[in-house]
Amino acid sequence: MAYIEVMVQTLLAFSAILFYTRLLGKQQVGQLTFFEYVNGITFGSIAAVLATDVEPSRSLYHFLGLTLFAALTYLAGFVSLRSRKLRKIIAGEATIVVHNGKILEENMKKMHYNIDELLMQLREKDVFDLQNIEYAVLEPDGSLSVDLKSQAKPVTRRDMGISTEYEGLPVEVVMDGAIIHQNLQQVGLDEQWLRGELQKRGVKDINEVDLAVLSSRGDLFVDFSQDDLQSVTDISDNPEPSQKNKH
Repeated sequence: MAYIEVMVQTLLAFSAILFYTRLLGKQQVGQLTFFEYVNGITFGSIAAVLATDVEPSRSLYHFLGLTLFAALTYLAGFVSLRSRKLRKIIAGEATIVVHNGKILEENMKKMHYNIDELLMQLREKDVFDLQNIEYAVLEPDGSLSVDLKSQAKPVTRRDMGISTEYEGLPVEVVMDGAIIHQNLQQVGLDEQWLRGELQKRGVKDINEVDLAVLSSRGDLFVDFSQDDLQSVTDISDNPEPSQKNKH
């Protein structure tokens, strides 16, 4: 009987988390503020207790706590959108930690942020010389944004006066063997055109295609479900090319 209760309660906890997380919105884990990170752990902990507590009389309390926690999270997000002051209290704010090549120690102390963390995050952005930094800003999610001085920034095509063409986003037209008709319509094409292009590549059945992507330049990339390649799990297993093949 306890096994059935755990199964039912797990299904309830899973469904509740799925519903509440979709309701609260989505955000990448790397973009979570400390409050959102702790909030997510607590939310998951309540759901875990709901799924595994075999005492039926307490399941309702756990579900009520989970619902209340989701409601408070939603309320905090709603308030953050309406009030900048409250948003700063709930989510925190960006803090300048380097200005014109100089470390702002007082700002770092307020954020409990040390030199080792700063240097590590700078190295992750390929910045090794503090003198090249105009601004370094510690974001609410703990990431570091760096603005280099103009003389240290890479040269762009605009700097060299080279004209460029607009590059839009590629569009998926086939995924997992299914044609995405909506995407085809958005780019002014149809299924007949797509099947014709696939036939030119030797495709007899759409199920043979794992992914087909149309670039903004009109090029169609096709990846087949069954690629004619040897299984490679470790590049060290591949013999080095002979000197003859290198030339």
